[in-house]
Amino acid sequence: MEIREQLIRVNPYSRPGTKIEPTKVIVHYVGNPGSTAQNNRDYFDNLATTHATYVSAHYVVGLHGEVIRCIPEEEISYGASEGNKYGINIEVCHPDETGRFTAATEEALAELAADICKRRGFDPGKDVIRHYDVTGKKCPLWYVEHPEAWLTFRERVRALAGQPQRDRPIYLVQAGAFADKSNAHRLAQQLSHLGFDAFV
Repeated sequence: MEIREQLIRVNPYSRPGTKIEPTKVIVHYVGNPGSTAQNNRDYFDNLATTHATYVSAHYVVGLHGEVIRCIPEEEISYGASEGNKYGINIEVCHPDETGRFTAATEEALAELAADICKRRGFDPGKDVIRHYDVTGKKCPLWYVEHPEAWLTFRERVRALAGQPQRDRPIYLVQAGAFADKSNAHRLAQQLSHLGFDAFV
């Protein structure tokens, strides 16, 4: 995996330069089908001029598996609300509205996440999370709507990071049933914060 370093300008809207000590990798999808890694990196950089919003990521993974580093890992990026204080945010490009990543994109994402986990001593089973696990936002969409794909992805990261594969089956446990969807999401978030894989 080749990482192209194209650091965005230091500015209040996308790279304030605030130092952090990361403890998680947070995976996102760009929500803009067909856009490239370069498009998204340039958008983050251009916020220094437009002042349109506050958003950025440490890395962007493109449609063909290209990876651009936009912000050093030890600085904050604006991708996941409270998660920005402890997360290395990775935005991922996708070809269509489903949010599903191409095979090349997903492989590069897994390699990048595994590399970060190895370098920083993170556990892929609990330290690689979705934006959804922080705020309840349906991001990355495919992994939120297909939780089995998310679990498979994390096992791929575990293997690439050189950590032992699970040698026993995984059993899913239902934690509750709710008439009010907001209550279901609230419990899922509580379980996620406790280190359990949780989805609605």
